Amino acid sequence: MEIAAIPDRAAGVQLHITSLPGGRLGEPARDFVRWLAAAGQSVWQVLPLAVPDEHGSPYASPSAFAAWPGLLEDHAAPVSGHEVSAYAEQHAYWAGSRTAAGGDLADQVRFEREWGALRSFAADHGVRLLGDVPIYVAADRADARAWPELFRYDAVAGVPPDAFTDTGQLWGNPLYDWDAMAADGYRWWVERLRRSLSLYDLVRMDHFRGFAAFWAVPAGHPTAEHGTWEPGPGRAVFDAATAVLGPLPVLAEDLGVIDASVVELRTALGFPGMAVLQFAFDPDGEDRSHEPENLRYDQVVYTGTHDNDTVVGWWSTLPVRRRREAERAWRAAGIDEGDPAWSMIRLAHAAPCRLAMAQAQDLLSLGSEARMNTPGTAATWSWRLGPGMLTADLAARLRAVTEESGRTE
Repeated sequence: MEIAAIPDRAAGVQLHITSLPGGRLGEPARDFVRWLAAAGQSVWQVLPLAVPDEHGSPYASPSAFAAWPGLLEDHAAPVSGHEVSAYAEQHAYWAGSRTAAGGDLADQVRFEREWGALRSFAADHGVRLLGDVPIYVAADRADARAWPELFRYDAVAGVPPDAFTDTGQLWGNPLYDWDAMAADGYRWWVERLRRSLSLYDLVRMDHFRGFAAFWAVPAGHPTAEHGTWEPGPGRAVFDAATAVLGPLPVLAEDLGVIDASVVELRTALGFPGMAVLQFAFDPDGEDRSHEPENLRYDQVVYTGTHDNDTVVGWWSTLPVRRRREAERAWRAAGIDEGDPAWSMIRLAHAAPCRLAMAQAQDLLSLGSEARMNTPGTAATWSWRLGPGMLTADLAARLRAVTEESGRTE
């Protein structure tokens, strides 16, 4: 299937497969594609399709390559020995028994069938699939066991104190030994991106700033406060992948502590970055990059991401001063909705950014009870749509906003 580029001016919705009615592939997924097409949306963003951890997080998977059989519509579909052998040969780099970590390969064959059919169905309806590539792998699981020489064990991954936590986020993932990866021509990353582009039309590179510099926390420390910044590999990883795979349709998740080196790397690679409207409207904040007046074409703008509260939940705890700033921005954009969620959706669509994304929860004006994840906690990742929640009237409302902002393709 031909790889699609990041669209020039379009709109989409973020909704993970587990948040569909029933929480898996099949007719609810096709129904959502039909709904997106009716709503004038051309991008469907999902979270990683990997096996989740015990809390349901797909960002701490036992394998960076294997898909989760728990998403299958039909777990008992017949698979021939020839199909398994062909799959193992096609995915020889990772599909051995040591590294699959997603059940047996027959399940991976089943997933490839179902997901490939959904991707083709989406393409027929003018919808691109945007997937997520977590930067790190889980500790002491398939990838670290299969390629121990590519990882280091003196420190673990995290981020320094930020807007989410006062002590930083101690992720605990093993860090890459970038010298060892360079010596191997970055093969592991080339294969990981090859795998990602076999699943998605577009990919969001999680924690992109880690390729410029990453936060290394000494092993055994209870929090991330006392880590240090260390240099990442820069563009070498992406140059190696481009040489093998061709142009990369990558969106860079450049949130958090962003300095000039991150901006320079992203710009040099030609990847669009991200803006999140919930980070705006702070007259005392140092980071002004998310303010509506500072948004740029080479960005994807979100009402919020899976790591944010819903807009309604965010609004309910927003200080009065920030509320006034948001209302000022809505008035400047000619928005008079009376609903903070749809005001933010309209503001995102009105932005100059090439792609505007909304969480499904915000389309439904849901509160904090519908939040997908709370960083730094063992979140349940359990929110799910109820049958019939995405109505034809809601699709028409979103299409009207999308057409008004010139984002229908």
